[in-house]
Amino acid sequence: MTVRASGPSLVTFKLATLSFLVSMLFISACARNPSKSQIDPNAYAQELSQWQQKRWADLKGDSGWLTLVGLFWLKEGENKFGSDRANDIVISKLAAHAGSFSLAKGAVKIDATQPGFTVDGKPIKSLELKTDDDDKPTIVHFDSVSFQIIKRGNKLGVRVKDSQNPDRLNFKDTEFYPADLKWRIEAQFEPYNPPKQMPIVNVLNMESSESSPGAIKFTAAGQEYRLDAITEKDEPRFFMIIADKTSGKETYPAGRYLYVDPPDASGRVIIDFNKAYSPPCAFTKFATCPLPPKQNRLPFAIEAGEKYQKHIE
Repeated sequence: MTVRASGPSLVTFKLATLSFLVSMLFISACARNPSKSQIDPNAYAQELSQWQQKRWADLKGDSGWLTLVGLFWLKEGENKFGSDRANDIVISKLAAHAGSFSLAKGAVKIDATQPGFTVDGKPIKSLELKTDDDDKPTIVHFDSVSFQIIKRGNKLGVRVKDSQNPDRLNFKDTEFYPADLKWRIEAQFEPYNPPKQMPIVNVLNMESSESSPGAIKFTAAGQEYRLDAITEKDEPRFFMIIADKTSGKETYPAGRYLYVDPPDASGRVIIDFNKAYSPPCAFTKFATCPLPPKQNRLPFAIEAGEKYQKHIE
């Protein structure tokens, strides 16, 4: 026989159960995104150190930004390349006349007259090239040099990298502000329904329309601020381009970049300015870095994240 609870005992049981569930949900949320008071400063400093080490490793990698040695915008028709200065695209490590890139109605084809060019380890002479706008862009290799077609607005260009670039081989690691939990901030994600199209201008004064899923709302020094986030292809995190009062002084003049993990079920996110970093343009003049939109330019100094030392002329 089943004895069914009733009256005050049933109310007490329900309240106890509800209290238990709320407690478990709170504990679970804290475990996912611990507050400052729950974070061991030493463990956090070690986490940031590991993040910084990865940052340097990415910069100095075989195809990192420090390998970039050229960017050439293509004209319609034939674009000859080689080491001879009469070429449209001059690359010192190639033969005087190594071939051409042909642009026709948005499609780019390489015709190599010098042997030694490969794609995915296979030799090529003539091939239509996919851009960085495609799911799998074509990377052409020749010895330590690589070529890739990039698309910016309605323009197509050849990005050239060299793994033996002196900028990479002689690079000294960047500096960071000391780890500070003050700049690891609990914030709230406010979605845009639908996502809004946000104009972004790059260092070449080209404008693109990026999709913003929403704003990150946070409080600093008692004031509330909002930063518009951007979604990127094949990237689950939110991307943000920011500037603050350290820009042009201790940090890169054109601003810094930052990623934020997606919000939890309640819209809560952690924005960690200790992981703000310099854009590629801080290390090479051949990058096409997007600039912070007006609404992401903060009126105070964020003394956290990566500092800037001039690396390029």
